[in-house]
Amino acid sequence: MTTALSRRSDRRVSPVFVGILAVTAVTGWATWTGFAEQPGVAVFLFVTAAWIVSLCLHEYAHARTALHSGDISVGAKGYLTLNPLKYTHALLSIVLPVLFLIMGGIGLPGGAVFIERGRIKGRWRHSLISAAGPLTNVLFALACTAPFWLDALDGVPLKFRFALALLALLQVTAAILNFLPVPGLDGYGVIEPWLSQNIKRQVEPFAPFGLLFVFALLWLPQVNSVFFGAVDAILRGLGVSEVETASGWHLYRFW
Repeated sequence: MTTALSRRSDRRVSPVFVGILAVTAVTGWATWTGFAEQPGVAVFLFVTAAWIVSLCLHEYAHARTALHSGDISVGAKGYLTLNPLKYTHALLSIVLPVLFLIMGGIGLPGGAVFIERGRIKGRWRHSLISAAGPLTNVLFALACTAPFWLDALDGVPLKFRFALALLALLQVTAAILNFLPVPGLDGYGVIEPWLSQNIKRQVEPFAPFGLLFVFALLWLPQVNSVFFGAVDAILRGLGVSEVETASGWHLYRFW
């Protein structure tokens, strides 16, 4: 009985996450209705809160997939509660992604839940655990852009439309960056089980610096241009124009 109660507690949605959802809902309503005197403030809070929700879902997807693959320790660690404060690296998982969003409007991926890989058998399961997070960003991007590619924008206020466009941009950038086969990112985690032990040993020392390496590359004008060119192409394919994402970014940076 105690074990059953413990398991239910380990999987109960955290009040912290519920609070973030509430902020997202209220500020989304304020953005939609134009209730706020300064619409940029509502857009800022709405996009930031929704971005944190997506980060929580990203990490939850990793943990949930690991649970069904054999790592039952994720429940005791609090990863299944969607509480961002339970992540092993809250700074990398939440604080830095939000900071880089505010600074540059980019969906920076974070590192987060600790999976006990020794409990998991089979290379496909290891790959799926790593892929589960960025696949969540893909689904989030499809949800944000659904009104655009379904041609269902009639009656949607412009400010809310622009906020959705910015959210979609964040999800697309996060998905692309996470799927890069760079040590320390999820993309490398997908291919790592299929690499030889010799290659793994050679790459392992660089894993802590993979994210910094990617971020440094994005500062190069040529790389930045190619990267955001690809992001814009994907968004155009989903019905979102560059004008709409730029307008969302302009509203977001209300200061």
